[in-house]
Amino acid sequence: MIRVVVIDDEALVRSGFRFILEAVDDIVVVGATDGHGAIDLITETDPDVVLLDIRMPGRNGLEILSELDPHTGGPVVAMLTTFDTDSYIAEALRRGAAGYLVKDTDPEQLPHLVRSLAAGGVVLSAEASRAVLHRQLGTVDNDIAKKQVAQLTARERDVLVLLGGGASNTEIGSSLHLSSGTIKDHVSSILAKFGVATRVQAALVADRAGLLETSGGTR
Repeated sequence: MIRVVVIDDEALVRSGFRFILEAVDDIVVVGATDGHGAIDLITETDPDVVLLDIRMPGRNGLEILSELDPHTGGPVVAMLTTFDTDSYIAEALRRGAAGYLVKDTDPEQLPHLVRSLAAGGVVLSAEASRAVLHRQLGTVDNDIAKKQVAQLTARERDVLVLLGGGASNTEIGSSLHLSSGTIKDHVSSILAKFGVATRVQAALVADRAGLLETSGGTR
């Protein structure tokens, strides 16, 4: 079972996400609260995935994300937002969020996206504009990105293309007929060679280098 916590200041949003996610057999919402009770709830329930509202009165999602510090382990965090152009998104991704979802995400897609997060995938809402993400996150020149990609082995390049499409380590391993552990090592090497901290940032480098033009880009 994938254990999920939903953090949002609106009770209707919390109950809606719980209803949708608990309609499937492999996901359970172990808790839901507003920003003030977030850290205590996450500590008590030890979830696999946290869906965290990016903007809340009193205590916003970025503050909570900083306390969770996904870079050092703990649950996978995806931000919830009303608009995919939210100016806080870039900062959340820099702080270690594994992606974000707009609150009107298709209910049929929500369980799939949570499964992808739990498996280590990168999740950006289907409504996400690549141009917006690049304006917010991208500081890498196209030529620099191509030079960074040139450092990769052929296998690392294959992994990067699939990673950029939003695939988890398990999905990449299945496609390339390699173990998840081997894929994890390749991903770590890619991040180190690019000098970035997250899969999202690696995917953006790949896109800047032109690797994702025919592969569909990030989710």
